[in-house]
Amino acid sequence: MVRTNRSTVGGFFLAGRSMVWWPIGASLFASDIGSGHLVGVAGTGAAAGIAIVGFDWNALVVVIFLGWLFVPIYIKAGVVTMPEYLKKRFGGQRIRIFLSVLSLFLYVFTKISADMFSGAIFINLALGLNIYLAVIALLVITALYTVTGGLAAVIYTDTLQTVIMIIGSFILMGFAFDEVGGYEQFQERYMTAVPSVTTNISAKCYEPRADSFHIFRDPITGDLPWPGLVFGLTIQATWYFCTDQVIVQRCLAAKNLSHVKAGCILCGYLKLLPMFIMVFPGMISRILYPDAVACVDPTECENQCGASVGCSNIAYPKLVVELMPNGLRGLMLSVMLASLISSLTSIFNSASTLFTMDIYTKIRHRASERELMIAGRVFILALIGVSIAWIPVVQNAQSGQLFNYIQSITSFLTPPVAAVFILAIFCKRVNEAGAFYGLMTGLAVGLSRMIAEFVYGTGSCVSPSDCPTIICGVHYLYFGMILFTVSCVVILGVSLVTEPIDDKHLYRLCWSLRNKTEERVDLEMDDWVDNQDDKKMDEEEEPGLCKRAVMCFCGLEQKERVQLSPEEEQEMKRKLTDTTEVPLWRNVVNANALLLLCVCVFCHGFYA
Repeated sequence: MVRTNRSTVGGFFLAGRSMVWWPIGASLFASDIGSGHLVGVAGTGAAAGIAIVGFDWNALVVVIFLGWLFVPIYIKAGVVTMPEYLKKRFGGQRIRIFLSVLSLFLYVFTKISADMFSGAIFINLALGLNIYLAVIALLVITALYTVTGGLAAVIYTDTLQTVIMIIGSFILMGFAFDEVGGYEQFQERYMTAVPSVTTNISAKCYEPRADSFHIFRDPITGDLPWPGLVFGLTIQATWYFCTDQVIVQRCLAAKNLSHVKAGCILCGYLKLLPMFIMVFPGMISRILYPDAVACVDPTECENQCGASVGCSNIAYPKLVVELMPNGLRGLMLSVMLASLISSLTSIFNSASTLFTMDIYTKIRHRASERELMIAGRVFILALIGVSIAWIPVVQNAQSGQLFNYIQSITSFLTPPVAAVFILAIFCKRVNEAGAFYGLMTGLAVGLSRMIAEFVYGTGSCVSPSDCPTIICGVHYLYFGMILFTVSCVVILGVSLVTEPIDDKHLYRLCWSLRNKTEERVDLEMDDWVDNQDDKKMDEEEEPGLCKRAVMCFCGLEQKERVQLSPEEEQEMKRKLTDTTEVPLWRNVVNANALLLLCVCVFCHGFYA
């Protein structure tokens, strides 16, 4: 915390562009694998088999897109946030504000509340604390070091927590396989793991799926149809890994482009692990505790976990609490809390970056850098309040399968954003009008499905939802593909019938013009200009000892500002937007990227 300058925008939000590859890779992994992921993936594995790992393995390809195609453009553009990139690319304010608000909504609905809920399930099982009390205790700890430390503190703690998470998870996996008698026994016993209380419920609701050990499932009747898993999921993953503030911000903090690419490759290799440390243990939990994890009778489920739609979410926590000896149970509790806190801190830091740089600067054009730092920290506290209020909705969504809830919301709202970014970077003919109307059309279509699901409820196998088949009958991954296609058609259609943007405004903002060295004429000036006059006012009165101590703790201590000459400023700007690589390291990371893609193809083929 102390080593980096936390009192500037670059220091607090981008860790001073000083990060090397291994903390970046670990932080990318830890930001993605929150406790919502740990609990949700294991729960869906317990309910439906191994196909859910497709969500992680798809990322092996998408992180290559991130490091090789997207981040070079963001660095050359010299941006801190993703909406800021769209503002430079298209001009105007409406796209930037829309994207900032949508991202903040998604953080609350899918990430923060789901992570807090899953962390609370765990604490509730392990310590018997009330869910809301558990959540508040977690948030106090998490907010404390995000508010005070900035991105550098978040990335270093993420790295430590990744190590704890992987070691602890592997130990649990060893105990679990030992308990069921090895892999062969595990396959046999999973197919017969059914609850004892079934009343007169249909067998298809509680018997394991016949295709439990296949990743690619029937395109019509499969719970995760293979075209959706290959194509629909790639759209979602492109939004999440290549255009979402939480992930991209880690890459923008890197020393240079080779470190970005190496970090992406490390993240890709780490993403191979969820099959072994989450999905298999979740399935073993169903074998060992079928009455709790695989319950179908609503009253029985209510008794077991407090949710009548199903209890698969408790698969992972139950395994830890029941199977591990005392000392190791403490280690696993810290693994769960590490995964929870690492993803929450990442989201808090990125959400406060979005709010501060994209929304607050609209309200206060002349805000000092210090005022922005305070606004970002106060916003984190407001975000926490909203997220706590949303937890009851998460508890009952998507048949009690947390991961499906997160993915379905993402499929309803994010494909238009992915479409805008992909076309903005790879098609220079796209303009502001096309992008805006594409986003609005996509939002209207996506919300119609999302609201229908919340009004009718997602139901469960025992009591299906009344939602009309024409609205809710299309699988959410297929719906994401349709939404992406509709958005692309609208964006291209409107762009082609309206004025194009002149090349001089697009230098280094899209792929075909990425190597242009001419001065770019910005379509619009920056909203926020660091107001240096307020420094003179601050100097008039010396703050008291208490105030100085608080400011130092929060990283807002007043430092003598170094005045840079125009030449020095130009040189600093050049370094921040530099994407050159040492040829040796460029070849090393390119070879590793090819190797990662081969591993990805092998893993999919082996479990297909």
